[in-house]
Amino acid sequence: MGAKKNFVLDTNVVLHDYKCIENFQENDIYLPIAMLEELDRFKKGSDQLNYNAREFIRELDRITSEDLYLEGASLGNGKGTLYVVTDDKYQKKIAAAFPEHIPDHRILSCTCSIAEKKPDMQTILITKDINLRMKARALGIPVEDYFTDKVVDTAIFITAQDTYEEIDPELIDNIYSSHNGIDATLLDFSEKLNPNACFILKSARNSVLARYNSFTDKIKQVEKGTNYGIQPRNAEQSFAFEVLNDPNIKLVGITGKAGTGKTLLALASALKQAGVYKQILLARPIVSLANKDIGFLPGTEKEKIAPYMQPLFDNLNVIKSQFSANSPEIRQIDELQKSNRLVIEALAFIRGRSLSETFCIVDEAQNLTPHEIKTIITRTGEGTKMVFTGDIQQIDSPYLDAQSNGLAYMVERMKGQELFAHINLIKGERSRLAELASDLL
Repeated sequence: MGAKKNFVLDTNVVLHDYKCIENFQENDIYLPIAMLEELDRFKKGSDQLNYNAREFIRELDRITSEDLYLEGASLGNGKGTLYVVTDDKYQKKIAAAFPEHIPDHRILSCTCSIAEKKPDMQTILITKDINLRMKARALGIPVEDYFTDKVVDTAIFITAQDTYEEIDPELIDNIYSSHNGIDATLLDFSEKLNPNACFILKSARNSVLARYNSFTDKIKQVEKGTNYGIQPRNAEQSFAFEVLNDPNIKLVGITGKAGTGKTLLALASALKQAGVYKQILLARPIVSLANKDIGFLPGTEKEKIAPYMQPLFDNLNVIKSQFSANSPEIRQIDELQKSNRLVIEALAFIRGRSLSETFCIVDEAQNLTPHEIKTIITRTGEGTKMVFTGDIQQIDSPYLDAQSNGLAYMVERMKGQELFAHINLIKGERSRLAELASDLL
């Protein structure tokens, strides 16, 4: 156990994880009054940030007392003390560099004040704001990101599925000829296979797309089947259809850069299985750009969110374009929409619902926090399949990155679970130009 430290929390840490004060072990936590003032602005609203603000305030209320402001309040056995700093003066060091008394600068000043009062302990500012971290470092103030839910290894989000070479060609022949596959023990892998892992097996004369089916402990062939008019164009897309179509796999993560077909594959698989589920639900988080909330947009609530949902409708139109106007497939899609069995919705509107017998696709999941991902998954009832799609390199939230977003967190934590599968799509299939731009720009 290292030396005890003082941690000063920025507002965005609380908005990211309202239970954050439980994660600092025996160290003391300081909440600047400027942080609580900022938090007050986030109390109203239906977004996850608003929910987190309210929950943190309730959490404070449960442990609050006069001691919280005077002598601090204990956070429990083996944990430190929580303080709210109300009497902080604006430090000259901060005023010289940043004369404007905005909340960020007041939080920097508070960090300096605590460091002066507690010279025998290291005082560290914790913030998810990259710019504030830069300001702190410029002034020599110790500062760190909030690391509790950070993903360590992101290599799985930039590499293709594994390829195993020098396989006995007769074993590959047996995989092709056996409907259920061959015993996994017949193949000598250098490392233990994760449940539902997909890979390519190669020999000198043949090869096969394969999957380790953890439910049967067999290696089976992955076939290049068509789902509702959508044909897989590469090995990874075939792998995606394999795990999307398996009813035993209840949670799927599909990652990849723009144009790789993440959402289209998930939707095509859902439509193919429309008879299995009571509802197909497509949802995506609303991440407003340029600091504009959807309240700035004209129209009703449904009209406000329509532009954010358009990419989901675009994928549906791609599938429709595979069929003639009077085909049974088009009639089925129209009927599913009319009967509310195919619903495209903003993610905020499904909070609190219990999802039973639903094929649920959450698009742009890289813009969700780990807590949001957990909240969504814990709403699943019996017979529900959850699919999260996203590109961890295209994050619109200012306080999330490739290591701290909820999609990467889910993939890392769920790896090795029998009910989970992850497929990373590498090759863009939207167009040659889109693929070129994704790789070079």
